[in-house]
Formats: sequence, C-alpha cells, structure tokens
Amino acid sequence: MTRILLVDDEQPARDRLRRLLESMDGVEVCGEAGDGPAALEQIRALRPDVVLLDIEMPGCSGTEVAASLPEPRPRIVFCTAFEHYAVEAFELNAADYLLKPVSRARLDAALRKAAPGPSPAPHAQRLLARAGERYVVIPVAEITAFLSEQGLTHLYTHDRDYWMDPTLNDLEMRLDPAQFFRISRAALVRMDEVKDVAPMPGGSGEVTLKSGRRLEVSRRRFRELLERLEFGSH
Repeated sequence: MTRILLVDDEQPARDRLRRLLESMDGVEVCGEAGDGPAALEQIRALRPDVVLLDIEMPGCSGTEVAASLPEPRPRIVFCTAFEHYAVEAFELNAADYLLKPVSRARLDAALRKAAPGPSPAPHAQRLLARAGERYVVIPVAEITAFLSEQGLTHLYTHDRDYWMDPTLNDLEMRLDPAQFFRISRAALVRMDEVKDVAPMPGGSGEVTLKSGRRLEVSRRRFRELLERLEFGSH
C-alpha cells in the first residue's frame, strides 16, 4: 500500500485529489497539509511514501519544501497550475510534474513512476532554516558551518545564524562531501572556509574558519581532515 500525503493550500484541490485516489487500488491518503511549514511537519510525522505537492503556497513554496527534506525522502509529485517551475522541480529529483486540473489517468501514471524504491537524491543546493518564526531559504553556497548545540542544529553563514530541524547526520547525507566535512560529532564545516588547522594535545585539533570561528576537530577526524585539505575529496 502506497501512503500518500496531499499538500495544497486550496481545500477543493485536495478534495479532488482525494476523490481520484479513492478510486485507485493500492493507495491510501495518510494526511493533508495546507501550507509549506505544515507539509514539513506532516512529512516528518507521517513518513509518507509519496507527496502530492503544490508549489505556490503560504509559508514556503513546494519547491522549498522538496529542497529541504531530510533522508529518507518520500517521492515527490508536483501538482501545480504553473508550467514554469518544471525545470526546478526535476532538478529536485521529482518523480513527476502534473498540471492542474489533474486527470485520473495522468495521476495514475505519476504514481506508477513514484512507486519504485527511491532514487538517489541530488546534493542539496539550498536548505530551509528558521529565523524566529519565519522560514528562510539559504543557498548552500552561503553556508560556512553547521553546529549541533543544546539539541538544536545551527546553520551559520558569514553574517547570520539560523536553526533547523535536520540533524548533522541528515545533513551529511544531503550535502556534497566534496564541499563539507564532519570534523566532530558536533560540527560540519565547508572545506573552502577552513583558514588553518592547529594540532592539539592527544591527537585532536582546532580549525579556524575564515569568519574567525574556532572549532574543535576530533582525534578520529583530524588526520582525514588534513588529507582532505591537501588532496581534496576522492
């Protein structure tokens, strides 16, 4: 049974998708959401197999939701009234892209595409973080480091810091390992931001980032960090 989450800010659109799905075998609607933040919460809570996802919504867009999902990711089928998001949608590894009004035949075909095991997700190009009550889209190219502090994941750019739900383990899986390196259980840094590395007693070390921030490097990661800085990622 394929579990499906419906995400659209218009109730009539969700109702129509639900009616179409009720006429199909092997699928069930496990929940609904009416905006981007609610979609993120429902995806984390319900772990659907497939998300039928609108794009233009309050809070954050469907493409922002798809770009910020932690592993394991559900398959995404975008359902929108607009054609011009298609390129961005497929860059996010969408299983399909449906234009409203969605027909039963087209929906069935999309769900067949989404049904196999998940394909490898592309490396994230942007992440969704929180600044107070607002969700903010952060290009990965602007991120200098992630730190796990007091049970929260903090995202740092050159001039701001934010917090986010994904753990450092989640982020390691989604980010390009050629760009980011886990220097300890509590820190993940952009390699290009490393200014210098100092050895410490006991085999550990300390990294100084270009921003001036200093971070401890665990003994287990210190030698690998030096090799990565010298030779790059293989």
